[in-house]
Amino acid sequence: MSSSKRYRPSNTDHTSSDDSDSDLDLDLQELDPASSSQHVLRQARPTDQAQQGVRNEYRARQERNGHIPLRNWRPSSLRAQNRMRRGYGELGKRKEEEDEDADGLLLDNYGADDGLRDSMGELPNSEDDAPLLPQGAEKQRLSGERKGRMSRLGSKLSLPRLRPAESRGADHSEDVPQEPEADHDPESMRTVFVGQPQLARYPLNAVSNAKYTSWSFLPRTLYNEFSFFFNMYFLLVALSQIIPPLRIGYLSTYIVPLAFVLIITLGKEALDDIARRRRDAEANSELYTVLHFPHRRERSSPKRKDTGAETLPGAVANEIMKKARDLKVGDILKLKKDHRIPADVIILKSYSNEKSLVAPGRSDLDIDQATKSPNLVDPVTSASPGSTSLEEDRNRTPIESGSEDLSNSVGETFIRTDQLDGETDWKLRLASPISQSLDNNSLGSLEIVAGKPERKVNEFIGTIQVGSRSTHNPDFVRAEPPIGEDEQTTIDETASRSSSISAPLTIDNTAWANTVLASNSIVLAAVVYTGPETRQALSTSASRSKTGLLEYEINSLTKILCLLTFTLSVILVVLQRFESEQSRKWYITIMRFLILFSTIIPISLRVNLDMGKSVYAWFIERDQDIKGAIVRTSTIPEDLGRVEYLLSDKTGTLTQNEMEMKKIHVGTVSYANEAMEEVSSYVRQAFSSQSSDVNQATDLVTPSSTYTLTSNSANATRARREIGLRVRDVVLALAICHNVTPTSEEEDGKSVTTYQASSPDEIAIVRWTDSVGLRLLHRDRKSMVLQSTHSNRVVVRVRILDVFPFTSDGKRMGIVVQFITGRESSEAASDPVDEIWFYQKGADTVMSTIVAANDWLDEETANMAREGLRTLVVGRKKISKQQYTEFASQYREASLALHGREASMSRVVKSFLESDLELLGVTGVEDKLQRDVKPSLELLRNAGVKIWMLTGDKVETARCVAVSAKLVARGQYVHTITKLKRKDLAQDSLDFLRSKTDACLLIDGESLALLLQHYREEFISLAVLLPAVIACRCSPTQKADVAKLIRSYTKKRICCIGDGGNDVSMIQAADVGVGIVGKEGRQASLSADFSIDQFCHLTKLLVWHGRNSYKRSAKLAQFVIHRGLIISVCQTMFSIASRFEPIALYKDWLLVGYATVYTMAPVFSLVLDKDVDEKLANLYPELYKELTTGRSLSYRTFFVWVLVSIYQGGIIQGLSQILVEVNGPRMVSVSFTVLVINELVMVAFEITTWHPVMIFSLLGTALVYFGSIPFLGRYFDLAYVVSWGFVWRVAAISAISLIPPYAAKLLRRTLKPPSYRKVQGL
Repeated sequence: MSSSKRYRPSNTDHTSSDDSDSDLDLDLQELDPASSSQHVLRQARPTDQAQQGVRNEYRARQERNGHIPLRNWRPSSLRAQNRMRRGYGELGKRKEEEDEDADGLLLDNYGADDGLRDSMGELPNSEDDAPLLPQGAEKQRLSGERKGRMSRLGSKLSLPRLRPAESRGADHSEDVPQEPEADHDPESMRTVFVGQPQLARYPLNAVSNAKYTSWSFLPRTLYNEFSFFFNMYFLLVALSQIIPPLRIGYLSTYIVPLAFVLIITLGKEALDDIARRRRDAEANSELYTVLHFPHRRERSSPKRKDTGAETLPGAVANEIMKKARDLKVGDILKLKKDHRIPADVIILKSYSNEKSLVAPGRSDLDIDQATKSPNLVDPVTSASPGSTSLEEDRNRTPIESGSEDLSNSVGETFIRTDQLDGETDWKLRLASPISQSLDNNSLGSLEIVAGKPERKVNEFIGTIQVGSRSTHNPDFVRAEPPIGEDEQTTIDETASRSSSISAPLTIDNTAWANTVLASNSIVLAAVVYTGPETRQALSTSASRSKTGLLEYEINSLTKILCLLTFTLSVILVVLQRFESEQSRKWYITIMRFLILFSTIIPISLRVNLDMGKSVYAWFIERDQDIKGAIVRTSTIPEDLGRVEYLLSDKTGTLTQNEMEMKKIHVGTVSYANEAMEEVSSYVRQAFSSQSSDVNQATDLVTPSSTYTLTSNSANATRARREIGLRVRDVVLALAICHNVTPTSEEEDGKSVTTYQASSPDEIAIVRWTDSVGLRLLHRDRKSMVLQSTHSNRVVVRVRILDVFPFTSDGKRMGIVVQFITGRESSEAASDPVDEIWFYQKGADTVMSTIVAANDWLDEETANMAREGLRTLVVGRKKISKQQYTEFASQYREASLALHGREASMSRVVKSFLESDLELLGVTGVEDKLQRDVKPSLELLRNAGVKIWMLTGDKVETARCVAVSAKLVARGQYVHTITKLKRKDLAQDSLDFLRSKTDACLLIDGESLALLLQHYREEFISLAVLLPAVIACRCSPTQKADVAKLIRSYTKKRICCIGDGGNDVSMIQAADVGVGIVGKEGRQASLSADFSIDQFCHLTKLLVWHGRNSYKRSAKLAQFVIHRGLIISVCQTMFSIASRFEPIALYKDWLLVGYATVYTMAPVFSLVLDKDVDEKLANLYPELYKELTTGRSLSYRTFFVWVLVSIYQGGIIQGLSQILVEVNGPRMVSVSFTVLVINELVMVAFEITTWHPVMIFSLLGTALVYFGSIPFLGRYFDLAYVVSWGFVWRVAAISAISLIPPYAAKLLRRTLKPPSYRKVQGL
């Protein structure tokens, strides 16, 4: 419309009661024409010379154009939005700090001198009695200018809205071709169309812990197998039989054993990976509710001349169920309390799912109307980031403001992130004002612009917009302001119409995958990242195939055996003088000798070890003492007995993440355990009513109220009155000084009150005040109501003036409240008195300088700290009305500073409030430990395991848990390194550590990163020597880096244990990864090598099962090597007697049967042996320390077995050739029979603890051998076998080969008994 026809309001009273919905039919430009100029100001960025002219024009437009106050926008809704915008603590601070850009510099003087509008588009002298934008909200005004048209929408405007074809004009949607789906470039920004199909293709939202794919399984497993030397050796030996000059026996003699080994190994890997896929399928099949928009706008046929689209009903969202793996980018999830979030999402809406806790004097209807009123304008923000204030008008002080908002919170929710970053505090998350204000059917009009996927879990930058006309999907038609035929298209109006309504998105608007919704609310969230692009997946390293240390040691031994084989072959050829009776080349002869002696490296070794691992896994999973244990990687059970470093998470691993108030000290007396009953008695007397009539109103209690003991108390002494008064004051302070909100839930048909807050410590304290008699009945941003649990009457009502949330830097939390006095009724409670109190609680390190002088604070906090309790010091201070008014004025002024804002605000608070506080008491909160954590850690320390605790939690929290869990010994010095930013300070800390190697190191993630960057080698060389290290504020990537660094530097076995998704990288980087099945998820358990239910199960897993697995495998490996060596020595003796010709002594079945049927069962029965029982292993954990030295399988033990094999092989073959004949079936029958008997008896000599299976396998194998002799006529002289000459020769040779080694073993055991023999003799 032309300027002359522009709408001008009449000078009528703005307080007209006409609140009809006709306002919705107005052009959006008419709601506030001046706003378009704001958009131009944002886009134009005028130079310094032009700024004054632009500002004058802006003011002229304000004065020239009328503004329509939207009467249905309730202040209560604004306050609710204010809660959503500001949030708790640093959330609001970050959100407001982002607004300090060039727009603020350009527009900082608008309204500063001439007065800020009291409502949207209304001048200060307006007569409207419902101001929307109070003065002083400079930040909010700048934020409103940033949002553009968003702040000018009506409170009941619903988007999208279908417009008639005639008002839209021609539909050009058909002219825009639909782009084909293409893979999205993960390095670029992405635009997500909420609730609609996307232009690009994104990854599937599937969790995968599998190591292999269908096409990578064979290549990877075969590569892993043949990377071991002896597998490659046997492959070459088997392939050599294809060459005729090298062929010695049947090809199957060499191919079948190798194929058998590979089939067993690949089969185990396949079964393990299939089990992982099944567990992944369970997580991926979890069902979620998704909002779906099925109605699509019909597009006109190309043959029709009318190009206008037909008008259909708007897109109506209906709920469908989708599996987690089927979720796509753009899907809208409907989440409820305790739901695990399956993908990275942006929170669109949040609304309460609870029964309102109605405060006295307020009806349900009032609350419902307050919460249901949509609010599409910027919320009223307080003057200070992160703090709340009652200030609503520049002409009214916060104290004089009488209206209270008791509405439930909207647009905000809490999430638990301990499975992502390890932090125990709940995180407040907010919905964007744009999406929160839309109804569900309009969410399809939203577009989200997000950055590229990255692993930083604490950072996010994006935007959300609504009303764009250039959407790719014609299913949704967005409402546009109609254009009048006489309208003059000015620059600012065109810009206003063509731009979409947008708002910034930060980390406060997100919820990452694997976090858990903690609030009792319903949340609608849009998926922006899926599958491998989520923060969780990007912070997780890829699964790797793990190989046990024993495998590497055996691989080294086989190389020595191969060298011995080659040396022996060369010696025999040299002794033959490089000549052969069959005219072979000398190198052919060497190759044939190598093939003959290939049994020195027994191919059955891998079969026996792999089958043994399966037996160990079977024992672990069926151990009744560690029910629920699962072996997910069955290739490394021996490493459980070699662990030297244990890296543990804190939250959910060592602790239950459940806080409990254990102790309180009030200056003269301390209360704990049963003494809490006395506290409850004092509270009951302090808040009791003299009247027995429940319906009669009672007097409200304030800190100035007189404390009187009941008349029937026999001990109503002055001392008891003083103690009772102190107890009342500290309980009242704890019930008020917090950020906890009570909620009501339905459980089994009953209403149950629960609490939600960002800190579990605060919840524990509020629960404690409830248990002693003072319950938090109602809490919102403006007021708080306390109820006596003994009388069920409201006893305290306060108005909240300011809240100063806890920060990691400040380490304290404060609140300013105004007490309401009189009788408990709506009339009496409406007029507060000048009783304003400042309460504060915080860490003793900062509160000791804030509270008044005393002589007991330091001693009591030290006592509680030694007990592992998290201490909080509580104090208070009374403030006059004049003092508070002056404080509020200066605090507001400091909050508007563009430079040094935080420091200025802190100075004001410290000047007016934080000085000479009355010390009320000290509380001690315990983070409940997992069952038997203390004895478990002590046992592991005695076993020689160095324990590191890596957590994402705060430094103070980690210190308390370390003390309470006895990770830090009593009296042990804890060296703390935090917030290092300079190299010289880092060097000083390292120099100090060199002189205190018995100290415990406590370091935060920032300092750890600095040390690893500049002093990597120096730091790790010192850290691995310390008895305990505690690293706080560690990211998942840092945890994995520490694990890899320890592995690479020490070459020792490390075990990592955790329960959350943030521990997955660390678990996978470890040699042994142990996952605990957590309350919030199983991701750590699924990706670990071993899964257990409790931390205390780890001790049995290491000390008992780890010991048995390693000792058994070591004994089994050496015996299998002995079995191969002894037959090779026999072959060597035979070759020498045969004039150095490479002729096989035992052929075909004899060779295969010796390694399988005739010896395998007895040898394999060694996996059931145990040197000590479980009781002794736990009683003497020092026995575990010996395992880490690797003495059970070392070069020393290996060469001992080599000597035994040479002796026994030489005696068996040499005496057989001397007593029988050099060559022939008689010699073979004697030699082979003695060889089998020798192996069976040697197995019996090695057994420490007999098992029925061992006896059965020995006797059974002997019967099988002697029963098979009649079928060996091809190799034996059967007539000779049944003669006495055969019997006495076999007996004599067996005695000579067995008695000397056994006698030497007994002598050594007597002179130098092993440790387990010593403890068995005690």
